[in-house]
Amino acid sequence: MSDDYLEVNLANWDDRALLHPHSTGYDLDRFRRDEAAVSDVVRFDLPRLGSISGLEVVHLQCHIGTDTLSLARQGATLTGLDFSPVAIEAATTLANETGAEITYVCSDVYNAVEVLGAMRFDMVYTGIGAIGWLPSIQRWATTVAGLLRPGGQLFIREGHPTLWAMDDPRPDGLLVIRYPYFETEAPSVWEGAETYVEASRPLAHTTTMEWNHGLGEIMTALIDNGLSLTQFVEHDTVPYMALGEYMEAHPTLPGEFWLKEGRERLPLSYTLQATKES
Repeated sequence: MSDDYLEVNLANWDDRALLHPHSTGYDLDRFRRDEAAVSDVVRFDLPRLGSISGLEVVHLQCHIGTDTLSLARQGATLTGLDFSPVAIEAATTLANETGAEITYVCSDVYNAVEVLGAMRFDMVYTGIGAIGWLPSIQRWATTVAGLLRPGGQLFIREGHPTLWAMDDPRPDGLLVIRYPYFETEAPSVWEGAETYVEASRPLAHTTTMEWNHGLGEIMTALIDNGLSLTQFVEHDTVPYMALGEYMEAHPTLPGEFWLKEGRERLPLSYTLQATKES
């Protein structure tokens, strides 16, 4: 696999990382004003995450650090890793402004063991919209296993691969599978000048290269690398308007959205936990 995808995606994410710190969608001022504030994404995860106080946690593909900071506010010692130097700079600035002691490292996720060290962490955390930028889920799982101490835990909440395979809903409201569900050698190449939150301008770098990974592929990759699944939950919500006008805000879960009609038809996200064998 050529590393062309890294150059293309990095240009896109550097551009997003210039815009996102100023977006109301991220609302960084809330974290500055309130030392107990956490992101909606992490708030959703807390019932399954449990206590992480005192744990050494690495957040892979951490972007501008709002979720990383939120995890640190649960009492864990956090390291955040992202391939975008612009994102790492924004995350570091937010940590400094809020008095959080978080270590940020700029690196491609596949090099995480080399740059951070092997078997250093009690938990690897990764969130919505992360693994779709990676061409090999097996290589990702090898990285996760390499970072974890024996008995350490992976926590991932992600968009459901069925959702990633969906076309935009038809005018009659039917949901249609159009794009790959399984991992493919070649990426899906997209063009889009908008990001997923309000922004002051269109993106200048509009091309992205992405991959879907089926649930079986993800679970098998983890098992192949010595992790045992401990929890898997599918959700009918996701923290963005994934299907546009066919979705609405959830009435009781801040920052979560679900289908306006026929919610039982489609899982939108999932939480998976796995433990590295001792």
